[in-house]
Amino acid sequence: MENLDVTVLRALRDWRASGHRALMATVVRTWGSSPRPVGSIMGLADSGAVVGSVSGGCIEDDLIARYTQQAAADALAASPDGAPRFVKYGITADEAHRFGLPCGGTLELLLEFDPDAAQLAELVRALESGRLMRRSIALAHGQITQSPAQAPAALAVDGTQLTNTFGPEYRMLIIGAGQMSEYLATMALFSGFAVTVCDPREEYRGAWSVAGAQLTADMPDDVVQAFAPDRRSCVIALTHDPKLDDLALLEALNTEAFYVGAIGSRRNNAARRQRMVEHFDRTEADLARLRGPIGIYIGSKTPPEIAVSIMAEVLAVKNGVALPRDVDVAHVKDLQAAASGSGCVVR
Repeated sequence: MENLDVTVLRALRDWRASGHRALMATVVRTWGSSPRPVGSIMGLADSGAVVGSVSGGCIEDDLIARYTQQAAADALAASPDGAPRFVKYGITADEAHRFGLPCGGTLELLLEFDPDAAQLAELVRALESGRLMRRSIALAHGQITQSPAQAPAALAVDGTQLTNTFGPEYRMLIIGAGQMSEYLATMALFSGFAVTVCDPREEYRGAWSVAGAQLTADMPDDVVQAFAPDRRSCVIALTHDPKLDDLALLEALNTEAFYVGAIGSRRNNAARRQRMVEHFDRTEADLARLRGPIGIYIGSKTPPEIAVSIMAEVLAVKNGVALPRDVDVAHVKDLQAAASGSGCVVR
């Protein structure tokens, strides 16, 4: 599954290029609880086709009724001067209940009518090439300006324009094509990541079965260099083989990847750090970003459960969520070992 913003923009581009009228809705403000964050976008064609979402579904139904069923093609011409419109949902408790918003929730959308196909195509091309883009719309007349952005930014709106930053897909590089990698790759794809899996071992590549993930046989450290991780990338080593994992992890630590980690017990991760200090002249400060044991503690034992715990941690880091210490795998295992009087508990 690709990045949702790109999916919406691509659908809008295709609808407009084929002559359909279309509506682009952007979540501008929320008060109280909200099903979708500020900046979320949705596309609606004059046929009633919808891609993306701005709520749990009821608001989408209302938009379909307003702009397709009730007034057919003329509804999407509701703003003949090209100016976008603001619309609020859930202002009263009755409306919040009607539209399925949480108690006290209010949602404000900006509706753009018939966005330009050529500008959408330009934006999609930039995102597909890995560029971060800033898109601004003048509120008075709907004129769009698009330009490369240097860093991600939250949606901003004032009395004259709305600016939203669209980024390329989040990417995950998995080192190792084993069973756990298949589970993690599947979860990452459904979470909107573009997934690359690296394993020079033919016996593992031959059994790979996850469609949508790119598979390469090159050496992991070379793959990391070619992958060029940025702030929307994560690198995860799952082979348990130092010959494959260590150099790749060291390369990843030299990048802006938001998450770099490796599978293994506390003992294995301590040994990995020791190797990196002794044989590669790294310091503890150099290794501060290296995560391990990876994942959050959920009592996982099987490959799919461990993959769930890893994906949960990756998403928490991606979303800027500080995880409590009682879900840190190493911390919980230390407590368990102390309670049992044994230090041999793994994972």
